[in-house]
Amino acid sequence: MDRMRELVDILNKYSYEYYVLDNPTVSDKEYDVLYDELKNLEKTTGIVLFDSPTKRVGGEPISAFKKHTHIKRLYSLDKATSEEEIYAFEKRINKDGEDLEYTVEYKFDGLTICLTYENGQFVRATTRGNGTVGEDVTAQVLTVKSFPLTIDYKGTIEVQGEAIMRLSVLNEYNKTADEPLKNARNAVAGAIRNLDPKVTEKRKVEILFYNVNYMSEGELKTQVECVKFLKEKGFKVHPFLRICHNVEEILSAIKEVEISRKSLDILTDGAVVKINDFSLRDKLGNTDKFPRWAIAYKFEAEEVTTILTDVIWQVGRTGKLTPLGILEPTFLAGATVKKATLNNYGDIIRKGVKKGARVLVRRSNEVIPEILGTTEIYDSCTDIDKPKICPYCGSYLIENGANLFCPNEHCRPRVIAKLSNFACKAGMNIDGFSEMTAALLYDKFGVENFSDLYTLDKNEILKLEGFKDAKTDNLFSSLDNSKVVPLSDFIYALGIENVGKKTAKDLAEEYKDIHALASAKSGELALLKDVGEITANGIAAYFSDQKNMAEIERLLALGVKPIYEQKKGSGVFAGEKVVLTGTLSDYKRDDAAKIIESLGGEIMSSVSKNTTLVLAGDNAGSKLDKARALNIKIISEEEFKLLINS
Repeated sequence: MDRMRELVDILNKYSYEYYVLDNPTVSDKEYDVLYDELKNLEKTTGIVLFDSPTKRVGGEPISAFKKHTHIKRLYSLDKATSEEEIYAFEKRINKDGEDLEYTVEYKFDGLTICLTYENGQFVRATTRGNGTVGEDVTAQVLTVKSFPLTIDYKGTIEVQGEAIMRLSVLNEYNKTADEPLKNARNAVAGAIRNLDPKVTEKRKVEILFYNVNYMSEGELKTQVECVKFLKEKGFKVHPFLRICHNVEEILSAIKEVEISRKSLDILTDGAVVKINDFSLRDKLGNTDKFPRWAIAYKFEAEEVTTILTDVIWQVGRTGKLTPLGILEPTFLAGATVKKATLNNYGDIIRKGVKKGARVLVRRSNEVIPEILGTTEIYDSCTDIDKPKICPYCGSYLIENGANLFCPNEHCRPRVIAKLSNFACKAGMNIDGFSEMTAALLYDKFGVENFSDLYTLDKNEILKLEGFKDAKTDNLFSSLDNSKVVPLSDFIYALGIENVGKKTAKDLAEEYKDIHALASAKSGELALLKDVGEITANGIAAYFSDQKNMAEIERLLALGVKPIYEQKKGSGVFAGEKVVLTGTLSDYKRDDAAKIIESLGGEIMSSVSKNTTLVLAGDNAGSKLDKARALNIKIISEEEFKLLINS
C-alpha cells in the first residue's frame, strides 16, 4: 500500500506538470514504466486508490444520463457585439461613475462543465443544462486528465470550466476518422454527451477552469483571487486575465483578445467582461437569465453555411491535386468568401460533400476558408467525380495514398508554383517576384528551371506589358542580390517535399555544404532530429535525381553561392533559446531573428519549457501569456535594442 500511494502521488504530479502546466519533467517512457507498475500492483491487491490515474480511462458505456441539480444556479451571459453595447453595460452597472475594477478573459467555445468536490474528493461532473439542472457526465469527464481527483479543500465546492478540444487534436483526429468532426465545439459536446466514455477518451478533451460556483467553507473576494485559488488547487487555468478600470481599457483588452486568439490552438468566440469585486456582484444581482455584473463580447462568426456550386482542382509544385470548393458568396469573419479548401478526394467523400449541397465553412487566422462538412443535401445535388486526367495538361493522374498527382513536370501550374517557391522570401528572396511574374515568364519565354531566371534578357523583359524601366531594373537587381544566399534558404528554395524552413536550417547546420548534403544517404538523414524516414527518403531521392543535380550545378555556375554561416558561440544571446511574438516597430521579425542568431541565440517557433527568452512586441498574444505562466524572461523591443547595441 505504501508503494501504491507513492506511485499515485508521483504519477499525479507528473500528470499535473504535463496536462496543466504544459511543462513535463519526465519522458513518456519513464511515466509508462511507473504507470505499469501501479497497474500490476492494483491487479495483484485488488485495491484501487481513490485518486489513482488508472481510473482515468474510458469505462463501459452507460445506459443514460442522470439529471443533477446544481447547488447554485449556473448562469449564461448576456451578449454584446459592439463597442456601444460595452459602454451601455458599464453605464448600467456604474451609474455613479465610481472607480470600478473589471476583468477580461477569453470566452472559449466549448461545453460548460461543473465539477463537485466533497471533503477534498471529486464526486461528480455535470453539464450546465438549463442552469439549474444538468446531466451527470462523471464517467465521461473522468477520462479528462487536466483536473485533479483530490484537492486541498475540506468542504463542498463546485468549480466551473469549459471543456474544449484543441484544434490540433481535432485535425489529427479527422485524419483517421471514419466520419470527420465538423468543428471543435461540436466535437467536444459530442465527446462529453456520449454514452460511451471511450469516445470521450479518444477525443483528448481538456477543461479550462474560470469560476468557483459554490463553496461551503471560506469565501473568495474577487475574480483575480478566484483564478489564483483554482490554480493553487491544481486546476488548469488559461493565463490570460486583464484588469481594467474603465471602458477604454476594457475595449483595449477585448482588442488584445481578438488579435491573440488567432494564434491560439483553442476555439474562441469572444471575450468575457466581469466586475472583479464579488461583493459588488452580489449587490448588482441577476436577471431571470443573466448576471448583471458580466457580459460576453462576441466576435464576428468564423463559421457560416452556404451552397457549394462547384469544385475545381488545383495543381501544386509537387504535382499534388487539391480540390477547391466554389461557393455562393457569403460574408464571413469580415470578408466576402467565394472559395474554400478541401484536403483531397477522400476528404470530399468523408464529409459527404456534393455540388449544390449546403456546407459548413470556417475561416480563421485570415487564411483561405475550409469546408468542414455538409449540413443539407437536396434532390438536385450531384456527386463530385474523382478526376482521372490533369485538368491543365491532360496527363493521366497517379494515385498515391490519399492524394492524386500529375506526373508531368512541365505542367503549367506546377512550374509556376515551383518558381514562386524558389523566389519567395524564405527561399532566394527575389524582391518583386510574384506568382504573376512566374506565370508571365513561363508563358512568354518558357521559363521552367530556376537557372532560367539568371539568364533572362533584360531587353526582352522591357517589352513585356507592365515592365517599365524601374520595375525591370528592380527585378534584375534582386536577381543579382539573391545569388549570395544562406545555405538553409537555398535548400528551402529547391522545393524538396516535406522540407520546410526549420528542416532546411537543420540540414544546413548538419552538412554545411550543398554537395555534402547531396551525398547523404536516407538512413543517415533519418537519424537527424525531426527528419524521419519519409522526409529522409524524399531528400535522398531528390539529390539522386540527375536532373536535379544538373540544375544545382547550373545555378552554381551562374554565380549562385549558398553560404553556410557558422553560428557564433558568443554574443549577448549566446545559449539563449528565443521566441519572437508581436509586432516590432523598428525591425521585421525575420531581421530581428537573424540578429539574435548572429549573436549566439537560437530561434524557436513556439514557447515551451526549453525557451529561455521571449522578445515581445506590440499585440503579443498567447505566446506571451504562456511565457508568463512558465516564468520565462521577457524583453521589450527597447531592451532588445539596448542588448544588441551593447
